[in-house]
Parts: sequence; structure tokens; C-alpha cells
Amino acid sequence: MFYNTYTLKIGSDKMDNNNNTNTKEEKSLVNYNVEEIENLIYTIRGKQVMLDSDVAMLYHYSTKRINETVRRNIERFPENFCFKLTEIEVENLRSQFATSSLEKQNYGGRRYLPYVFTEQGIAMLSGLLKNDIAVQVSINIMNAFVSMRRFLLNNGQVFERLTNVEYKLLEQGKTLSKHEKQFEKVFDELQKSKKDEFKQKIFFDGQIYDAYSLIVDIIKRAKSKILIIDNYVDDSILKMLSKKNKNVDVIIVTSVNCKITKLDINKFNKQYPMLKIVSTNKFHDRFIVIDDKELYHCGASLKDLGKKCFAISKMLDTNYIEEIKKVC
Repeated sequence: MFYNTYTLKIGSDKMDNNNNTNTKEEKSLVNYNVEEIENLIYTIRGKQVMLDSDVAMLYHYSTKRINETVRRNIERFPENFCFKLTEIEVENLRSQFATSSLEKQNYGGRRYLPYVFTEQGIAMLSGLLKNDIAVQVSINIMNAFVSMRRFLLNNGQVFERLTNVEYKLLEQGKTLSKHEKQFEKVFDELQKSKKDEFKQKIFFDGQIYDAYSLIVDIIKRAKSKILIIDNYVDDSILKMLSKKNKNVDVIIVTSVNCKITKLDINKFNKQYPMLKIVSTNKFHDRFIVIDDKELYHCGASLKDLGKKCFAISKMLDTNYIEEIKKVC
């Protein structure tokens, strides 16, 4: 049985002709956070594992180089660290998840069945790779495995029931394709509930991308309306708002000295309607209100995310939303 409970973003085996990426500049272009790495973890043979091609992508090595490292140190990789998939497992994985790195055109060019690594295997591998990004990548991968284990533990009964349903359907000679949409709805709800777990988070100096990503995730939650209160916004907020869902209206409440010009607003609204700026001096703190249902307090201006230590918190008392709207 295979489980990957998130939208898949599996990297293809595009670096096999080289040992690794060519320059340090290229390495700095891709930095995968924990949630993105979670998308690359599967449950196969009762173990949480990652494909060799995805491990190679994260470490900026070729798949060939990763597997050569394993073969040269085979005594360090017992089966509970690393094992080769069977043809049936590869076909099942491809058919269930449409995994890009296992598409027929790519898989057909490989001369071997792919390997997968468990958490212990990746920890062992990271100690063998001579790569200046290996330490941070390994930390993110370990955190992703921990997060995935927690997710599976919290939803273990649901997965067991889904497995039983699949087996019953197969025993009855019924195809799973007719029920795929129902299964997708279940997994979407599980993923949604995981995101709903966010209550508060502290960011430290330099965590610019992580803070930016969280704000974008909050913005993406909106189905109809976003209210942002921040006295010091500039046009950098427009980049975040470009990620919002279609037909979501945005109101930014800010000071009279707002650095977003009318030209900025007009250009933005032509592509991502509809944005409105309201000027006031009645607020000191920063707030984000989503669909008049969710209220977030931000300890730093959105233009300064990650520059100093600050926190973002979800306020549980939604009664404040109406009070805030009255002030606006």
C-alpha cells in the first residue's frame, strides 16, 4: 500500500549526465522547505521512504552519483536503510500518483529499478556526501519525516479504513478509478486539517522565505475577502497578493503615507482584481482577516518579514473581527 497524502511535486531525474549541479550559484537557486519535502515521502512496505531521484534533487546531486555512493558503502545501508523497488511497486506508484520522476518516458531510460531511502538511510547518506548544502538539507529532511510520522499517527485509523475499503473493492473485482474522487476528497480534508493546526509561529532574523511562505499560505486560504491592516506596507505586498485565489477582494488599511501608488493599484487590478487602499491612523499593530472568519496578528510589518525576530499568531476569539471592522 502506498500513501502520499499531499499534492506531489516529485523532481525528475534531470541531472544524470553530471555528478552534481555545476556552480554554487545554481545550488542556491532551489531551497526546499519542510512542507515541500513532505510531498516527496511515501509509505512503501510499511516504511516512510523517498525515491533516489528525489533525494538526488534535494542534495543537488545526480541520481547516478547518489546510488554510486550507496554501492561503494553498501555495508552501511542495510535493507531498513535503503532498498530497491520491484517492478510492481514502481507501476503501482506511478499509476496511483502519476509521479513525474517515474513517468514512462523517464523510467524507460533508466537501466535499473529505483532505490528508496528511509529516514535512517538518508541520515547515513548525508554523512557521506561532500556537499556544502548537505547539512541544512538533511535537517529539513529529518524534520519532514518527523512531521509525516506525526501526521500518519494522528490519522492512522483513517488510513486503515481506506486500506480495507480498497481491498474489499479489489476482492469484488471493482476498479478503484470510480472511487478516486471520493478518496481525493478525504485526503484533501486531511491536508486541510493539517494546515488548520497553525496557531502561532516565531520567526528569527534571516527566516525571510519561511515567513513569506506562511503569509502567502494565509492569503491563499481566502475564498472571497482579505483585510490587511499594516501602517508600513509598500509595493512588496502586491507580490504576496498575486498568489491569492481568483475573485478575492482585498482591502489594505494603512497610514496616509502609504508607498503604494495609484499606478501600482491600477496595474495590479488589471490582472488580480480587486484591491482597495484605505487610509487611517487608528491602528498600531498588524492584522490579517480572512473571509471575516479568521484573524491573524502579525508582530512585524509585512514588508519586513524575517528581518528581525517576530511572531505570527492566529487569534481564536473571532468576535474581535467585527470590532476591528468597525474601526476601519
